[in-house]
Amino acid sequence: MARRLAAIMFTDIAGYTALAQADESGALRLLQEQERLFRPLIEAHRGRKVKSMGDGLLIEFPDALDAVECGVDLQRHVHERNARMGTQPLQLRVGIHLGDVQRRGTDVLGDTVNIASRVEPLAEPGGLCLSAQVFDQVHNKVPYQLEKLGPQSLKGVQEPIDVYRVVLPWTVPEATAGGPPPLRLAVLPLTNMSPDPTDEYFADGLTEELISSISRVRNLNVISRTSVMQYKTRPKRAAEIGRELDVGTILEGSVRKAGNKVRIAVQLIDPVADKHLWAENYDRNLDDIFAIQSEIAEKVAAALKIRLMEDQRANLHPKGTRDLDAYALLLKGRYYLRRWDAASKQTAIRYFEQALAIDPGYAAAYAALAGAYGGLLGMELIDPATGSRRFEEYAERALQLDETAAECHELEAAVLSNRWDWDGAERELRRALDLNPNLASAHGRLAMLLMVRGNVGGGLQEVEKALSLDPASVGAAGRAGMAYLAARRYERAIELLRNALELDRMDFYSLHNLGLAHVQVGEVEKGIEELERARKQPGPRRQDACLAYAYCKAGKTEEARRLLNELLHPAEGEPIPSAAVAGVYGVLGERDKAVEWLERAYAERDQSLQFLPLDLVFDDLQDDPRVQSLVRRMNLARAPPDQLRGSRA
Repeated sequence: MARRLAAIMFTDIAGYTALAQADESGALRLLQEQERLFRPLIEAHRGRKVKSMGDGLLIEFPDALDAVECGVDLQRHVHERNARMGTQPLQLRVGIHLGDVQRRGTDVLGDTVNIASRVEPLAEPGGLCLSAQVFDQVHNKVPYQLEKLGPQSLKGVQEPIDVYRVVLPWTVPEATAGGPPPLRLAVLPLTNMSPDPTDEYFADGLTEELISSISRVRNLNVISRTSVMQYKTRPKRAAEIGRELDVGTILEGSVRKAGNKVRIAVQLIDPVADKHLWAENYDRNLDDIFAIQSEIAEKVAAALKIRLMEDQRANLHPKGTRDLDAYALLLKGRYYLRRWDAASKQTAIRYFEQALAIDPGYAAAYAALAGAYGGLLGMELIDPATGSRRFEEYAERALQLDETAAECHELEAAVLSNRWDWDGAERELRRALDLNPNLASAHGRLAMLLMVRGNVGGGLQEVEKALSLDPASVGAAGRAGMAYLAARRYERAIELLRNALELDRMDFYSLHNLGLAHVQVGEVEKGIEELERARKQPGPRRQDACLAYAYCKAGKTEEARRLLNELLHPAEGEPIPSAAVAGVYGVLGERDKAVEWLERAYAERDQSLQFLPLDLVFDDLQDDPRVQSLVRRMNLARAPPDQLRGSRA
């Protein structure tokens, strides 16, 4: 039998024996509910259910971190379920150990399994305990307090072993919790104090760089740039910002650049207690700017009593350019890249190209170039073949130059997704999140990847993580709304999409998806109104299939055919969006035409096809063997029916 390293989890239901004696059918229902609750969570964390053992489970994971995160997620979902239902509470014990196991068929054997089974009863109901071997692997990688219980004598184990209790956030008493956790932090936009107002790009760029540096500190949850930049034009008191972003710590400051000198003033604030935790001024030469960023990240960690291991300290000093001119050009390009028009994207590209002319080995500039072409592709402002070629070329060059940058792995995941290599894409996204767990965009990408592969539950978990890290972003709320729409969770989708539109009432994708969600809950005319509003905004015409879908729901087939005619006869120089044409033919009931255009979209490698198994527009085609063949060729999977809740009306 082959041996391998694995993390083994045991679970059981506290008080189950007594419950079974008192109410056998109720106990059985509890077991069935536990199975339904756990299955998507285990899959989301790469676990494998080995077997059921009475009222408990034996679960295997490839590493300790996956196992611990799954254990916390299990207890969180049970806690939320108990609070929601209010009757017949489910109390779970969880224990985890790491070591060598032997496989016999689908079973696993060995001392590791035995020790894990002895660690589990040490957990209190609703609790999670870890062996010392698991603690050694995760204590600097999880944002939870790990409380040492001391040496424990376990039955069948010769020597006592150290066991640790995970202090779960919802078990902290109100009196000691004191509001948002201090390890949830927001870096506010630095105020530009430079004599030249055009140096605003430098203050914005340095803010983004600081967020990136501090995000690499493990155990810190750092709010994304898109959620904090609103306070640049809407300044508020720290206490108010803390409440809005649900953060326990805020970093704020200013920057003044004059010639070759830079002055950066920063202070760390507890917004709940309204007190300063740490403050410092940096008066340096401009070429010290890279060292300052890493130093601030270390000082923040020290102020929050986070112990940095040597490898973590090294991670705060990412690879980059040492040329200040190239660095300034990168920051200027990013300043324009955030704008949603073709002219700004082209301006950004010119700055990035100038940076690379100075420093051809500048990975961040290649990554930014890839991002610019990805934006042009998404907005249908560039020839797809040209845009895709350049995007892939620049993304892969960035990763070759810097494998330590989370953003480069995220871009490589997009490249691999374009090639239908979902295993490779998931690997790259998980590597990105290993390097920077606070990268909200990577959580969002992983969410959609898991969903198109059939793991809807895992995808929705990642969506919620992205929302937690980017709570005031129209993009994050819009993507989350789209994910819940794809999962047929329409009420939650409508809530999220309305939140997105409160941030930007003209956001194309949120308007579009809100319209679809209203159609699905029977408010067809309201949905059509929102879809028609979305169509008036700048955005890809491939979304027209959804308006045709809504028209058909309302019996307005002639309106749908008018849309089809417009798609088939675009303006000069514009491509025909094959997937959209397929969608309209599909909702009109013309299956052969729909499949023909789907095949055309596949030949064009239209990336919107990755959502084919979840796309409402194509629901009536899912049973067509030709469509099923196409889904298999893209290495996709239809989501299990029990993960797609709600009506498809």
